[in-house]
Amino acid sequence: MSENKRYKTQVINDEILEKLSLDNRYNFVNDNLRVILTDKQLNFLKQVQDFCVNYEAKNKITHGPNEDVYEWYPDFGKEGYITRQTPYSCIDLNYEDYGMAIEFMRILALDNFDPQFAMGSGATVICINPIYAHHEDVPERLEALKELVTGQVVGCLLMTEPERGSDAVHQLTTCDEQEDGSFLLNGTKIFNTNAPKSKWAIAYATAEKNQGNLLGQFLINTSWEGWNCERVGIPWTPKLYIGKETLNNLKVPKEYVLGGIGKGREHLFEGLIPERIAIAVRCISACWGALAHAVIYANMRKQFDREILLFQGVGFSLADLWAKTTALTHGVLKFAEIYDEKHEKYGDLPDPIAQSMVNSASQYKYICANLAKKVCFEAANLMGGAGVCDNTLMHDYISVSRILEVVGGTKQIQQFIMSRGLKRLFKNL
Repeated sequence: MSENKRYKTQVINDEILEKLSLDNRYNFVNDNLRVILTDKQLNFLKQVQDFCVNYEAKNKITHGPNEDVYEWYPDFGKEGYITRQTPYSCIDLNYEDYGMAIEFMRILALDNFDPQFAMGSGATVICINPIYAHHEDVPERLEALKELVTGQVVGCLLMTEPERGSDAVHQLTTCDEQEDGSFLLNGTKIFNTNAPKSKWAIAYATAEKNQGNLLGQFLINTSWEGWNCERVGIPWTPKLYIGKETLNNLKVPKEYVLGGIGKGREHLFEGLIPERIAIAVRCISACWGALAHAVIYANMRKQFDREILLFQGVGFSLADLWAKTTALTHGVLKFAEIYDEKHEKYGDLPDPIAQSMVNSASQYKYICANLAKKVCFEAANLMGGAGVCDNTLMHDYISVSRILEVVGGTKQIQQFIMSRGLKRLFKNL
């Protein structure tokens, strides 16, 4: 048996496994979405899908337990499939297809290819975004940006701390400014996706503990003295490397200071909209991945001489999950398109628009994560034992859907943001 074989013991017959191919699962998604996608969106989606299908075949990828998803980054980076949120003309890439709606297509294709790989690439993107926003044409920052966007290396974001989870503002990690404009960072960060594998990290620290108005934002090369990183075991995502980092007098030269004392808070909040809407997209993508598996399986698996889809307990349940996934897909895609339109019109979003979109991004992140948890589990349940064994990617969808409700702010934090939004709306009456 191959070391990287997806399953230890085959429990699904060859005919069904063959029908559950990546190509067929992509066809299921495309048949559902072609009506609502623009020609540009659909063409880009198919372009990424074709690459993934060919890449899987060429490299004999089985998505087995021993494959290293980090080895795939350079190949996807060469094609421009790490991120497409902007054209990245500052590093001479000049992507023709870009924006949050195109990013939706990229994530959808990658998540159906491999959910853990898609999640890891998302962590690199939230490292890329602040560098792009604040590179100021500084050569050192542009070099880091290009390495990340082109997949030469991976990145991570250091925000969460052992004693500061959802409270991202009142941090304990400190930054002490030196006479030469550099900073010394001291403190501990945790639960940072990709950190043990990353070359570049974005970190937040404060000039005084618990003082959110004194936050700074820093770009770190993990080879610098003072960086210490351990891997945190997250059984749900065994192929991803999650880190606990101890920063001990880590010196950040002034060229790598993206935001000095007081600027970090502003920079932190400006990234919330694209981060949370990207998580919502990953949730929707997981729903489509799980549905594709369950629908194909239910049309082929027979019980009592009938396809199990024809039993109301299976067919009606899948129809319910399908309807909810389709409806939310329409909403998230529309939000992504509006986000692109506003950025094209205004550049930096005016405060009233930005505040409204922060609320909407939290709404979508909250409801999409909740749906993903339901769809992935219920779809697996409808497949019976075939849905929870290791013969397909269903176990990845179940696991990742649980984590998506936590990353980017737990569901309680999204509820908190939304409730405060209702208070602000009332004050305007």
